[in-house]
Amino acid sequence: MIVRLLLAALAAGLIAGMAMTPAQYAKIVPLILHAESYENGDAGHDHGAAETAAAVEPAAHDHAAHDHGVEESVLGFGRLGNTILANLVAGCGFALMLAAVALLSGFEFPKGREGVVRGVLLGAAGWFSVQLAPAFSLPPELPGFPYADLFARQNWWMITVALTAAGVWLIVVRREWVLNLAGVVLIVAPHVWGAPQPDDISSAVPALLAAEYASAALATTLFFWLLLGGLLGSFLSRIPEERTA
Repeated sequence: MIVRLLLAALAAGLIAGMAMTPAQYAKIVPLILHAESYENGDAGHDHGAAETAAAVEPAAHDHAAHDHGVEESVLGFGRLGNTILANLVAGCGFALMLAAVALLSGFEFPKGREGVVRGVLLGAAGWFSVQLAPAFSLPPELPGFPYADLFARQNWWMITVALTAAGVWLIVVRREWVLNLAGVVLIVAPHVWGAPQPDDISSAVPALLAAEYASAALATTLFFWLLLGGLLGSFLSRIPEERTA
């Protein structure tokens, strides 16, 4: 059963990760290239060049999309290769995480449409915990924007994801009102504490572009998580019942 669960998670992760690339290509990359033109100081020279480049240069991953060129690439695969590889790894990792949560929580996936729907709901919970909740205080950022210390941001993000996931579990799974209230407190706590912020927030990149990027990044990751959850629910629902006992 464990082997089948792992295979189902990996298959869902690979498919969702591959589907993420054209989704990023459609919206994320043009915004990144546009922001890079401000960062390089040539935004007023040729806005069309960035849009043209977006037609031939694929997107980078939303969380590490600030790849400024093939020559700076660590892996040497270029923007497209690095994007695909990052999305496949992220897809498999998040799929395994969702499968582990489902297994440990006793979350069942009935055969047919109901299993897919439950998978989509599980994916929505993952998106809220990993993407939306941290973005309330630490939204996705474009190149050229000032950043707080990377280590401090990473620590805050990981703590926020863990507390949010625990809070969602207490609200959705448990029925005691005290535990439901505790779940709300866990979700809100990191935002009351506050995310790390840079001392100087001035930037040459327009705020409207940054807002558009944050919205596009969240929409793209929502597509990824819902697809991932639906695929995982569909695949796990096909595991024979006698093997899940």
